[in-house]
Amino acid sequence: MRTATTLSVLASIGTASAFWRMECRGRVGLARIDPLITPGEASAHVHAIHGSSGFSADATYEDLHNADCTSCGVVQDKSAYWAPVMYFRHEDGQYELVPQIGGMLAYYFLNVDAGNPDSGVKAFPNNFRMIAGNAMRRNFSIGSLSYKDADPEKSIWAKLGQTTQADLAQRAIGFNCLNYHKLAEGALMRHYLPEKDYLDGNCADGVRIELAFPSCWNGKETDVPGHTSHVAYPDLVTNGACPKGFETKLPGLMYETIWATNKFAGVAGQFVLSNGDEQGFGYHGDFISGWDEDFLQNAVNTCTNKSGKISDCPLFTLIDEDTQRECKMKVPSFLAKEKVDGFVGKSLPGNVVVQYGPEPAVANPRPAASQATSHVPVPTVSYQPGVTSLNLPGGVFKEKPTSTTSEEQVKISALAAPAPEPESESETSSTPSPTPAPAPIPSDPPVPEGYELVRTEYHTNGKVVSKVIVIETVQYVTLTTETLTVTATLGAGNARRELNHLHRHRHLHGHGHGAH
Repeated sequence: MRTATTLSVLASIGTASAFWRMECRGRVGLARIDPLITPGEASAHVHAIHGSSGFSADATYEDLHNADCTSCGVVQDKSAYWAPVMYFRHEDGQYELVPQIGGMLAYYFLNVDAGNPDSGVKAFPNNFRMIAGNAMRRNFSIGSLSYKDADPEKSIWAKLGQTTQADLAQRAIGFNCLNYHKLAEGALMRHYLPEKDYLDGNCADGVRIELAFPSCWNGKETDVPGHTSHVAYPDLVTNGACPKGFETKLPGLMYETIWATNKFAGVAGQFVLSNGDEQGFGYHGDFISGWDEDFLQNAVNTCTNKSGKISDCPLFTLIDEDTQRECKMKVPSFLAKEKVDGFVGKSLPGNVVVQYGPEPAVANPRPAASQATSHVPVPTVSYQPGVTSLNLPGGVFKEKPTSTTSEEQVKISALAAPAPEPESESETSSTPSPTPAPAPIPSDPPVPEGYELVRTEYHTNGKVVSKVIVIETVQYVTLTTETLTVTATLGAGNARRELNHLHRHRHLHGHGHGAH
């Protein structure tokens, strides 16, 4: 049996697992529709809707599954994915829709239950429905942890007593500051929307909002009142062990959408989500599976390539990007004339009132409610690169840097000079750090005979930059992978280039095992 294997650096999530990225380049609709919360009528706020053209205010599984098209990249995926949109409130009170870049990305993680790894992953049953997040939340609180602190390491969450479902749900939301001249921040790192001065000074390419869904199921209902109590998060949000009573492991969904906040750099005003939330604590998302259960189970069992590319799954019938963007739903007549795009007036669509915490938002508040409670202060976490790899969430919609600096130099410069911490908690960094002198680039070790170079990655520890060369070998039966690491030390003036160390990690597997 001829088997190829490639090793990726997956230190930030532990053991590598299969997954795929469902690219939904098109937006099938933009409307106040939510068949889970307000079936048959207008929903409270506007959603960006992706997936099946059969979506409606009272969509059934049959409506979705039998629809003519989908705005996602695979013919067989007729699911519906939707979440709030972002508006910008100008100084004169006018609201304008923030452009959404690249559609939406839905990750399907095939992580097994760490407490019962032999149980496998179960496909979503037909018409499976669930919600992640809480539109009414207006604070962030995990035990005695201050919201000003970054998350502790996942390995100690349980010891700290921070693995309740309420805790995990709050950590399942991320606001990723995008700057393509730096290494990407870690996924689900910042759980609030930074204030505009910080966005202007640090997020040159906008904000990516991330939302992870529960992936542990009670194995019984496909939906319940409230659309949440039949599912639960594993104890590390996207992976880990499922709680008692929820031992059936489902594919782990995570939504990513990019919003062009950079379009409004230097413009006076404030960003706000369509559910009247300026801080992001109430971000949420909805899902109805439109897959055929048997087909999806076959895909879960078969499409285990760790590249994440839907094109690597032989079962999927792919749809090109232009065709995805052409797919549209029919907006119901009672919403057809509502203005939800561009400038929409001096109130959010649906007359949604902006509400602050720490108390939860209330439905249909009086307009004065937006001034009745105080703005919850949020921490200012400086921009920092995440410990990630090509197999981790984020970056699928990344554009090439506009600078003439080479991509390799950009990566090294970013590693050499992370943004400084703010001097006080009331200050935000509105000016990016000055670009340092180019750092030394470690030289490549020779690629052993019989191997080929797959890619190069960079990692940093203080002033030490490590260049990781990932190579691939093709063998029969026995799978062997090596990772070569070359380290260069940064210093003033001309830095010496030298080969400090070479690590070789060998993994030997028996017959019939998949590639790692």
